[in-house]
Amino acid sequence: MQLIECVPNFSEGNDLNIIKQITNEIEKVEGVRLLNVDPGKATNRTVVTFVGEPANVIEAAYQAIKKAGELIDMSKHKGEHPRMGATDVCPLIPIANISMEETAQYAQQLAKRVGEELQIPAYLYEAAQPDKERSNLSVIRAGEYEGFFKKIKEPQWKPDFGPAEFDAKRGGTVIGARDFLVAYNINLNTTSTRRANAIAFDVREAGRNIEVDGKKINKPGTLKSVKAIGWFIEEYGVAQISMNLTNINITPVHIAFDEVCNKATARGIRVTGSELVGLIPLKAMLDAGKYFLQKQKRSIGVSEKVLVKIAIKSMGLDELGPFKPEERIIEYLLANTADSKLVNMQLNAFADETASESPAPGGGSIAAYVGALGASLATMVANLSSHKKGWDDRWEEFSDYAAKGQQLKDELVKLVDADTAAFNKIMEAFALPKSTEEEKKLRSTAIQSATKYAIEIPFKVMQTAAAAMPLAKAMAEIGNPNSVSDAGVGALCIRSAVMGAFMNVRINAAGYNDKVFVKEVIAKGKSIEDAVLAMEAEVLKLVDDKIGLES
Repeated sequence: MQLIECVPNFSEGNDLNIIKQITNEIEKVEGVRLLNVDPGKATNRTVVTFVGEPANVIEAAYQAIKKAGELIDMSKHKGEHPRMGATDVCPLIPIANISMEETAQYAQQLAKRVGEELQIPAYLYEAAQPDKERSNLSVIRAGEYEGFFKKIKEPQWKPDFGPAEFDAKRGGTVIGARDFLVAYNINLNTTSTRRANAIAFDVREAGRNIEVDGKKINKPGTLKSVKAIGWFIEEYGVAQISMNLTNINITPVHIAFDEVCNKATARGIRVTGSELVGLIPLKAMLDAGKYFLQKQKRSIGVSEKVLVKIAIKSMGLDELGPFKPEERIIEYLLANTADSKLVNMQLNAFADETASESPAPGGGSIAAYVGALGASLATMVANLSSHKKGWDDRWEEFSDYAAKGQQLKDELVKLVDADTAAFNKIMEAFALPKSTEEEKKLRSTAIQSATKYAIEIPFKVMQTAAAAMPLAKAMAEIGNPNSVSDAGVGALCIRSAVMGAFMNVRINAAGYNDKVFVKEVIAKGKSIEDAVLAMEAEVLKLVDDKIGLES
């Protein structure tokens, strides 16, 4: 499935009724999911985010632009943010299984329809604009709404689509295709727009013009792929650095935050927190969490939830209002909770479900979960060792172990549901009709396909759990001696996971017709089991030696 994201910015941030009418048009389109609506009073602007398959997204964007043009009167609009139309800008962003080139074509289709059918002057930008001299949004929007009545008459600023007459009520619209952009504001303990701007010029890629030997030259800012301006937000009573991070692989959010902190301090100003506008990818938050933990010389081998929390607190993302990860992180919004029903259960509910008359979850899911607990115990020892008094010079060593343990734990947790899903596939295949020879053939093929999958999943559990055993051994050997028994219990869990998963491999392999594949997977499984049992014995000896009491 191809997925694109659309993030239109509408020039209305105060009248919630108008905003709701616009977003209603988006939600009416089947196959489109509205992810976020973020109104700003001071900017008088609302950023909307939705996602879906390309054709559906294009339809939803068109209907939203149409409705915004009906409800918003630009001749009466005032706000802090640069703007030129009721729908000021409408970018499309490739999310899954679609190239930037394809996304640009969809943007062009949308702009053509807006220009021709709605008669709104439409400009292309970024990847959708073939003329690179007019592909930059800030260049297109220069002069803003007030200046466009004259600007649109200039030959070089003829719209790409629609009339070369500026619409006093609806203004103009800029439509394009771009990479994922993070809109990010950093709060300052000053009310001075001039000083905020000075900091913005210090960091933004465009920098500022300075005079050297009587000549004006450009002095670039310190951050690549960053656009920034300073402004005063009356709603909060503070000045902000308003930033667009156009490539977070080049300048991540946490680097932008830290650099503004440094530049603000140099000017006698303090950063008090920050504000995210719209959504952010999960990776950006995890990278930020790791970055700030590393600055503290603390282990990064902690859970995803903890990393997100560290990122929020370190950058003060909750200073101006609650920051709810489930509403602001794009992967969390898109997640299908039904795919993870087992791992989302409480412990007692999971045990009850396992003990019920239902055959799933069964031994395969339990093996994966026991493996996850084994990896978790080894990871815990690594984290405790990283923070042990007197071992400060070894924090990074143990942090690396903990990070590996977290990775393995996460993989095994996912396999809990995957094993149950594999079992359900077999049941579904056996339930297929078998009245005709054709139906029997299709049913047999489906059963064999499902059976192979049901072999591969527990084999993956074996491989993943086995990869955690060296971690348990290392922690028994060099980890915090006070936690050596935890490393030992972790090894026992890992052994059980590998042996339990291998049982499931063997029982499912018995029903698979490809005997060459079966022989190969059983041989590999036996090799993994033997290696794990041997290493478990080494771990238990280490544990017994350190405990020092006869059992």
